[in-house]
Amino acid sequence: MTPATLYGLCSAVLVGAGLYGMLVNPQPLRKILSLNLLGSGTFLLFGVIARRGAAAGLGGDPVPQAMVITGIVVAFSATALAVALLLRVFQETGRPTLDQPAPKDGG
Repeated sequence: MTPATLYGLCSAVLVGAGLYGMLVNPQPLRKILSLNLLGSGTFLLFGVIARRGAAAGLGGDPVPQAMVITGIVVAFSATALAVALLLRVFQETGRPTLDQPAPKDGG
C-alpha cells in the first residue's frame, strides 16, 4: 500500500466520520466539530492529489496547495464565528440550542 493510498483512505474516513456526525448529532457544538472533521478530510484529499502529481514526475501543482491553505483559513474563521454565535445563544437563552423548551404539564 502506497502512502498516497493510505492518506486517501484516511481522508475518506475523516469525511465519513464528519458526515456521520453532521447527520446524527443534534447538538450544535458537535455539528461544528463534525464540520471541521469533514473539512480536514477534504484538505487531506487535496494534499494527496497535489502529492500524486509531484510524485508522477510533474512539477508540484500549486493550485491544490493554495486551495488547502485558503480552506484552512476559511474553516478557522467559520469555526470561530460559529462558536461565538453558539456562546451568544447560550448567554441569551441558557441553553445551547434554539429549540423551544417542553411545556410543563401542570400549567
